[in-house]
Amino acid sequence: MSSDDLANQPLANGVILSIENVTRTYIMGDEEVHALKGVSITIDKGEYVAIMGPSGSGKSTLMNMIGCLDVPSTGNYILEDQAVSSMSEDQLAEIRNEKIGFVFQTFNLVPRVSVFQNIELPLIYKGVAKRHRRKIVDKAIEAVGLGERAKHKSNELSGGQRQRVAIARALVCEPTIILADEPTGNLDSSTGKEIMALMDGLHQKGHTIILVTHEDEIAAHANRIIRLRDGLIESDG
Repeated sequence: MSSDDLANQPLANGVILSIENVTRTYIMGDEEVHALKGVSITIDKGEYVAIMGPSGSGKSTLMNMIGCLDVPSTGNYILEDQAVSSMSEDQLAEIRNEKIGFVFQTFNLVPRVSVFQNIELPLIYKGVAKRHRRKIVDKAIEAVGLGERAKHKSNELSGGQRQRVAIARALVCEPTIILADEPTGNLDSSTGKEIMALMDGLHQKGHTIILVTHEDEIAAHANRIIRLRDGLIESDG
């Protein structure tokens, strides 16, 4: 069976994504950097997975691959029976918008519009009617503890508050996969616990959560921890 035929095979019942012998090589000047060296992972719908590893282990590259921000050099990535590896840029963008909610340590808020408007943006792109958007956004604002800040502009908020806005914006469309990169990295411990409680609640509602972290305390929220080293899976359990 060819790699193209393999990529077109439907996933097993309950499997949401399958990464099969994926490599990723970058050319930096005259040097080849092998960020991933043949990684295979299967994740079921509803799993709560943490990806860990030291700097240079390949965990960020793997996260970008899962999030359809990058594609493999070789190997296959299948997401809900769709062969991501062979998608065009437009198709990748559509998958990101419809199926993946990003929660990054860094945030890209629109500085001169309100908290409400920042969180509302994904719903506008998705075509949700205005009368429905307000209820959804109000609920998300309350969930991250910013009820009194809804009308404030994002550049009037503290770093921790901005991160909570970014998290609410990422979660507001209830994506198939929540992909989080150091989701509490810019938050104090108390706020971090609130955010992880929100993540735990989303998992309990059936969301598939994949988080990348270097903190054992954060990884402990997951039911499965995948550790990478030198572009390979060191352990998965």
